[in-house]
Amino acid sequence: MVNYKGQTTVNKWVSIAQTALYPPRCRLCGDPGAEGLDLCAPCRAELPWNVPRCPRCALPTGDDGGCPCRARALPFSRAVVPLRYEGEVQALVGAFKFHGRLADGQLLGGLLARALRQEAGSPLPEAIVPVPLHARRLRQRGFDQTAELARALRRQLAPLPLRRALGRHRGGARQAGLPAQARLGNIRGAFTAQPRRTPRHAALLDDVVTTGATAEEAAWQLLAAGAERVDLWAVARTPA
Repeated sequence: MVNYKGQTTVNKWVSIAQTALYPPRCRLCGDPGAEGLDLCAPCRAELPWNVPRCPRCALPTGDDGGCPCRARALPFSRAVVPLRYEGEVQALVGAFKFHGRLADGQLLGGLLARALRQEAGSPLPEAIVPVPLHARRLRQRGFDQTAELARALRRQLAPLPLRRALGRHRGGARQAGLPAQARLGNIRGAFTAQPRRTPRHAALLDDVVTTGATAEEAAWQLLAAGAERVDLWAVARTPA
């Protein structure tokens, strides 16, 4: 069963001290933050929450819960993606990912951590495996946004370790703006998983899930390397 209450006493006192020294402030409107986040309660309520969503691929679904992913095999046992990639969420992700605003990444990681703590009845992954950037893109950007999200999660979901089990040996064209079929071809063969670093139960972490092509390719590689179960964790999902 999921139990994220294993955060150490040291981490708790560090968090308390940081909050006392630097009170949270909403990154959207500037008002005081709530529940330890740099986000006030009204702005949080107005975020585009991904509800209802498919538990397998996190695609927003109608009230009947039907999802096209039921017609095909997926490498994920479940998907936790709490927000839709639109409005203020899209702006926060863009500021974090393309303009280096790491504080926005901390906020997004905190929102994902809270969504994960609300999940009940699911087994705890052995480790977090971030989807890596290609080395060329990493040099251009200066940081790996998914690794930053992983660090934010680990601070709140300790003692989950971070495993760099995936390598990205082919960059390909940017996925953004490509249609679904082109994304599949663009990303195929881009990842390799290292069996010695691959956990039996992995939480594959990405920032945004669009068509799911990147996450699926990475998850299939983890399964081929010996993983018995892969869950997908991400901040946001595109609505279609």
